[in-house]
Amino acid sequence: MIDEPISAESAQRILDRALRDGGLFADIFCERRSSVRMSLQESAIHEAALSQNLGAGVRVVVGESAGYAYTEEFSEERLLEAAARAAAIARLTAESSSRSARLEPIERSHDRLYDRNRTENAAPRLLAALLERTESAARSSDPKIVGVNAHIVDELQELWIARSDGSFRFDRRPMVTLGVQCIARNGKERGTGYCADGGRTSVAFFDSMTPEQIAGESARIALVNLDARPAPAGEFETLLGAGGGGVLLHEAVGHGLEGDFNRRGVSLYSGRIGERVASELVTIYDDGDIPEERGSTSFDDEGTPCGHTFLVERGILRGYLHDELNARLMGMRSTGNGRRQSFRHLPQPRMCNTYMPPGEAQLEEMIASIDNGIYAKSFAGGQVDIGKGDFVFMIAEGYRIERGRLGAAVKNATIVGNGPDAMTKVTEVGNDARFARRHYTCGKGGQSVPVGVGMPTLKISAMSLGGTEGA
Repeated sequence: MIDEPISAESAQRILDRALRDGGLFADIFCERRSSVRMSLQESAIHEAALSQNLGAGVRVVVGESAGYAYTEEFSEERLLEAAARAAAIARLTAESSSRSARLEPIERSHDRLYDRNRTENAAPRLLAALLERTESAARSSDPKIVGVNAHIVDELQELWIARSDGSFRFDRRPMVTLGVQCIARNGKERGTGYCADGGRTSVAFFDSMTPEQIAGESARIALVNLDARPAPAGEFETLLGAGGGGVLLHEAVGHGLEGDFNRRGVSLYSGRIGERVASELVTIYDDGDIPEERGSTSFDDEGTPCGHTFLVERGILRGYLHDELNARLMGMRSTGNGRRQSFRHLPQPRMCNTYMPPGEAQLEEMIASIDNGIYAKSFAGGQVDIGKGDFVFMIAEGYRIERGRLGAAVKNATIVGNGPDAMTKVTEVGNDARFARRHYTCGKGGQSVPVGVGMPTLKISAMSLGGTEGA
């Protein structure tokens, strides 16, 4: 049994204090987080850090506002003080005072998502051995691999959420990540590759998805980019790659479907539920209940169970992603997407695992149907205007398509466009849907949370490519 930072009786008193001067709703978010982080450079462990984070926050909601205060102590005295400060911040009045419902017995996390027996981080020597295996495999894959940088993170977050509606829940959220960057060189030419894997599981994950496999994929991408040619510029029929292409879906479409942007009317999707917003081939889900994926949790950071949310169905907008506050203000229900970086932060509506299901097209058939195009297999990052959906993404691995055949790899290429517009130009959806093999972390409002992205290969009738061919 995990030691609970506060009892149900103590939580009841804190919630009652939070609502004493008025308010519609209150909750307590208690967090205990430990992590081991290690990096390797130039064949040596470059950095190692062990950290622990402990604290709790109290939120009081009234109208469209929320007061929030936190403490780095779990004592009832400090949490009562935080409850009083949160109530004062929300500027509540005695006329609207309320009381918390009686708390239910604590609910545990989902066994099918996480290992409940895991109670501590892996030993640093085990993590160091995994890094050493990663580097050895990368360097031995090809003589042209001249540089290897690797990192590994093993984290365990435990949290307790008590709400004034009577629920009291506990969750244990592990997270491991192993990432490696390879640098290939041939004379003056240089190519880089990156690959990572992991998720909400323990380091035992790397028994099946081995460091050697991750290193081999990173080295392969580096060697591809070593021989790549400058990319052309212009408008091309484009294939967006399965898995990694999902980051474009996340950034250029998914953020525009978050409830706060739509409540404030700053998204292109505001007020458009029931309207066509994409090609009839496009269906988009968000799901926080997929085992081992980075964005999965038993329930969100407000204590609402996570689940499967239909966002777009065959091109028709079906809904938004909601936390408790924005859902209430829009007359809807929370979709279990209230997420926060830590006990120091208020929750916001955020994506969990955003993806598109498979279609029927074969990758080979899609390539064969293009006379002059680009295959953007994966992306390295970019910038997005969430309000408009305009984006610029750098291609991490890309190829020319010429006369129905996959041609030379391209480098220094960027995809430029508008997410909602691109979704209207989807002409084929591949049968190869998968989640990306990366460790994506999403930033919003000064907070970062882990997310999952994925999709099948998509054929887009026209996208703008920025390149340096002939420059």
